[in-house]
Amino acid sequence: MRTKAILLALLLVLSGCGSNEVPVTVKPTRSEGPDVLPIKLKALGTDQCYLAPGTESPKGCQKYVTELSSAAGTVRKRRPDLVPSAEALDRPISVFRTANCQDQAAPGGQCGQALVDMAAALTSVKSLVGG
Repeated sequence: MRTKAILLALLLVLSGCGSNEVPVTVKPTRSEGPDVLPIKLKALGTDQCYLAPGTESPKGCQKYVTELSSAAGTVRKRRPDLVPSAEALDRPISVFRTANCQDQAAPGGQCGQALVDMAAALTSVKSLVGG
């Protein structure tokens, strides 16, 4: 019983500590660490949808297309001088999505051509970024 009373008293004393302080809001700052764009582009360059776009099932390339779209946005943000290259990446991505290629299992056709065009655009961006 005595221990409970001591703990309760200690809790009341400690709960009052710092009650007059103004809370501090800490906003995270953007790290100026190594540029991840070349690493991301290099990783995309190992995907089968990049290496053999004409033979891959468009349905199986949905994740690749999503990552490529993200990379185009990163190029646009981190390398304003390469905005035209980011747009060149976006065009076949838009064709892929508009044609609902994520639902097409058979390679070739408009969706296959979109993958071929994405691979060509990625090759160009990789050469410019150094990825």
